Amino acid sequence: LTICTFHALGLKFLQIEHAAAGLKRGFSIFDSDDAAAQIKDLMHGAKPDAIEDAKNLISRAKNAGLSPEQAMAAARSNREKEAASLYERYQARLTTFNAVDFDDLIRLPVQILEANEEIVMGWRERIGYLLVDECQDTNDAQYRLLKMLAGPRGNFTCVGDDDQSIYAWRGANPENLQQMGRDYPALEIIKLEQNYRCSNRVLRAANALIAHNPHEHLKTLWSDQADGERIRVWECRDSEHEAEKVAAEISFLGTAKQVPWSDFCILFRGNFQSRPLEKALQLLRVPYHLTGGTAFLERQEVKDLLSWLRLIVNPDDDAAFLRAVQSPKREVGATSLARLAELASAKSVPMSRAAESMGALQHLPPRAANGLSAFTDILRDMREHSSSMPAGELVRLLADKSGLLNDLRNQSKDETGFQRRKRNLDELAEWFEGGPRGASASDLAAQLALLSRNDKDDGGNQVRMMTMHASKGLEFRYVFIVGCEDGVLPHEVSLEEGNLQEERRLLYVGITRAKEQLWMSHSKLTRKFGEHVRLKPSRFFDEIPAEELQRDGADPVADAERKKERASAGLAAIQALFD
Repeated sequence: LTICTFHALGLKFLQIEHAAAGLKRGFSIFDSDDAAAQIKDLMHGAKPDAIEDAKNLISRAKNAGLSPEQAMAAARSNREKEAASLYERYQARLTTFNAVDFDDLIRLPVQILEANEEIVMGWRERIGYLLVDECQDTNDAQYRLLKMLAGPRGNFTCVGDDDQSIYAWRGANPENLQQMGRDYPALEIIKLEQNYRCSNRVLRAANALIAHNPHEHLKTLWSDQADGERIRVWECRDSEHEAEKVAAEISFLGTAKQVPWSDFCILFRGNFQSRPLEKALQLLRVPYHLTGGTAFLERQEVKDLLSWLRLIVNPDDDAAFLRAVQSPKREVGATSLARLAELASAKSVPMSRAAESMGALQHLPPRAANGLSAFTDILRDMREHSSSMPAGELVRLLADKSGLLNDLRNQSKDETGFQRRKRNLDELAEWFEGGPRGASASDLAAQLALLSRNDKDDGGNQVRMMTMHASKGLEFRYVFIVGCEDGVLPHEVSLEEGNLQEERRLLYVGITRAKEQLWMSHSKLTRKFGEHVRLKPSRFFDEIPAEELQRDGADPVADAERKKERASAGLAAIQALFD
């Protein structure tokens, strides 16, 4: 029995049939970075966005099973024709290097099998029966590979759910499931409609939502479990208020009801939505893990700025010194820092104090000494400001004076990348501005140091945060779906491109992650370019039966009881801090 991915099967095929592919034995496989480097070289200094766009167009053509010549014939716009021309030159370069990229691991076997009867018969004899999982996620080239290997006898079993096809952006084609029925008229279709995960209420909501998509084989999920709680719908002022409500509810259930943190999951459309949630969870000491992204306090630029702040507050912090002095680089290398550490140890002073000593600097190379001198000047100036300046203002000034902002600009490929990373520093400043009134930078830095350890201290018992794409195949007792606004879910780009069906499938996947209880929330306002913009609730709310939803304010008695219970738990938690 062989168990492998499509790409692993394609690699095995090419290793055996390398001559038919025009390859020599021992060919290389270019990863995404290798491919981007070659395309960049062929495009002679084009902008990063243009390079990425061309790379994606070439990949899309390969995933459709098109050769360079076929891609040129299919091209309609000048953009597509330029990409097809680049594809031809890129492929010629791969041949020169005796290399393939990941997309070729499917495309080349398909083209060989479709053109060579002897080879295809040999492989059909080698593979007696095929089983394919997650068939709704196959692209056109993968489906053609399946057809060529199965042949007219159709010895295969495929498992797939067209309602969970959420990867069109990377070439997946849910129509392959329907095409399979046309290619194999004798195909037997078995519907697996019993669900062993969700409550019936969650399933009724999911069924009603997805029924708005066209279906060739409509299915209705059911469960022998109880109805369960109605889906809670929260209307919030903005994303910060939404995050506070989610964090407070999780904190209440986790502490007052003793629910393990790992039973909770927060889902969103994109990782950019995680930041206010991280802040709210941190303030309530709720441990979390961000899947597919870097936790806010672990982001490089945030840790760099915090190292400066720690050093201002605590000159004895050598770990902070070692990070801050190299953020940004100041021609102070590892050898010079090791020498400085020796000098500091000999005098029993921290490294930051040794760096301020002219006697110590005389033992270092001139460039390193000059770099350290400039660094300590900035540090001394910032330390003077720290005693009188509000903490948030100090963070903003520090980002500028330390050189971190300028370094971020130099590191970023484009203005968009710079603004995204700068936004992390802005949010750090906003966090300090939102701290307790009168709290010093020292107090807040100490609090952040404790918060940043939450993930490490709780092992696997953490609230999970992830995109709905990343949640596929997972399940949790309690699920919160945030950002349910038009323009976010469904995403505005999907609306412009007519991909509403895929957005609906994405929410369907999110809803069906919940085993017991589901919350869905939306905000009334957001900020764009410094101004408040009003948001509309997601149109998908109208596609879920009203009787399955429990909106805030719809049941004043239940709402009052719920608030009373949570308030009592909150007072008990505060009292426990002083016991």
